[in-house]
Amino acid sequence: MTPVLLAITLILGVTLCHVAVCAASPFGNCRKCNGWGFAMKTDRKGRMKRGKDCRRCKATGKRIRVGRWLYNRWARIYRAGTHTP
Repeated sequence: MTPVLLAITLILGVTLCHVAVCAASPFGNCRKCNGWGFAMKTDRKGRMKRGKDCRRCKATGKRIRVGRWLYNRWARIYRAGTHTP
């Protein structure tokens, strides 16, 4: 098998796996708060304490995956272009 064919097969496999993950679970944990929905901070004694709500995920702890965002965008544009009044 040639290296180019192997690379194409590998890229296609990774892409299909990502599509399957986006279809099965469109939301992942927020990268800023690690899915907690808020920041952790320490008080003066060094104990962990709940901080402010995460602004990126609006305190839900979830974010939409890139593949799902692209699919939603494509579907919205497609519906807008094929809609007949």
